[in-house]
Order: sequence, then structure tokens, then C-alpha cells
Amino acid sequence: MRIADLFTRKPKTDKVADAMQSALDAAKAGHYSTALSIWEPLARDGHARAQNNIGACFAGGLGVERDPSLARRWLTLSAEAGDPSGQRNLASLLFNGQGAEPDYPEAARLYRLAAEQGDAQAQDMVSWMLLEGEVVAADPVEARHWALKAAEGGVPAAMTRLGMIYHNALGVSRDAEAAASWWRKGAEAGDADGRAMLGAALHLGTGIERDPVSAYLWLLRAERGGSKLAAPFMKAARDALTDDERLTVEADAGRPDPP
Repeated sequence: MRIADLFTRKPKTDKVADAMQSALDAAKAGHYSTALSIWEPLARDGHARAQNNIGACFAGGLGVERDPSLARRWLTLSAEAGDPSGQRNLASLLFNGQGAEPDYPEAARLYRLAAEQGDAQAQDMVSWMLLEGEVVAADPVEARHWALKAAEGGVPAAMTRLGMIYHNALGVSRDAEAAASWWRKGAEAGDADGRAMLGAALHLGTGIERDPVSAYLWLLRAERGGSKLAAPFMKAARDALTDDERLTVEADAGRPDPP
């Protein structure tokens, strides 16, 4: 080996990182076949995140035929290697019964493992399960803990859930202002249910100053985003406005969200 090679040759870890980044860029551009061609040799060499990515492609039919069985095989390898994305994605397959019968206890275990490694989406799911109390024992205090972690990780649904926790006094004292604040964060991050609840709070003046115009705007955006929580408030919110206000809000609600 020439001495110059010691300074020009990249370490193997750098080459792998570069390859993973190239594959990610290809996937983001919709070129999944290219991404898979990069991930496959890495996955077969034991790279846990590449194994997860291949499993996710088989689960979603991205660049390959959808195949839950193959997805499960690749995700199992990734999860067993300790990759949090692999744990969370395998948990999703098991929870939804893709490729096999649902296995809720194992799904819950994997979600928690991923959550403990800082995976925000897994933290959100753990929070939801702890509030529902069907898969695991209900624990609203711990549910709030994981919802806060997920919200800090940028998960809009967790922000909305925190609003619900404070609104319904689940493991905390009821705090209408905290509820409205979290609903606003969820709404502004794009969560349809957060928009519905913020609209309701603005309509009723609960925990936030009453604002009929903004209330109707958020409720419309919530409804168009698929939230069923907006429906009980729509008529009253619409009737609280003048015709000019209503028409202006309806025009604004039809425009894309600001970046």
C-alpha cells in the first residue's frame, strides 16, 4: 500500500454511511429500485438499518411487490440486531396482523424497545396503548411521559394526545390552558384531530380566548383533513359568523397550509 493511500482511502464505515445516504436520497426521489440495489448487499452483510429499509419496502410495496412475509423476515433480522426502526416496523406488522396472525404482546414489547431507544413514532404508539389499556395495562401517567417524548420528537398526534390528557384530567389535574396550547401545537403541525380540538376550544373560549373566525377556520381544516371530531361543532361555529366572515374563512380553508 502506498503511503498516499492512507490519506485518500475512506474507512469502511464512511463508505457504508455514504452508501446509505445515496440509497436514502434515491428513495426520497422515488427511485426505490436504485435504493434497494444499494441496501441489499449491506443488509446481507448484517447492516440492521438496511435490513429495516428492505423490510419496509416489502411491507409497503415500494419498488417491489408487496410481500408481508418477506417484510417480516427482514424486519425480524433488523429488530433482533437492535435497530429501533426495525423494532417499530416489525411491531407494526405484528400489531396489524400482516403476514401472520396479530401478536399484540410481542408488538407492545417491540414498540417499547424502540421507544426506549428514542424512536418518536414508537413513543407515540406506546403512549396510545397506555391510554387505551387494551394491549397493555392502562397507565395515564406513563402515557403522558411517552406522549411528551414523542411530541418533543415532532409527532403531531402526540401533541394532540397531550391536549386530551390535560382536557380529560388523565393522570393530571385538568388544565384547559395546557390542553389548548398542546392542541395548537398539534394543529400547526398538521394533525387533523388537533385542528378539530383547537377549533372547538376557540369556539367555546375554553383555555384560550374565544375567536369565532379562527375557530371555524381550524374546524374546516380539521374536517377536510379527515377528523370526525370537528362535526359536533361545525354548525354552531358557522352560525356564529356573518356571511362575509363565513365566505372569507371558507376560501382561506381551501388554500394549502402555509409552509
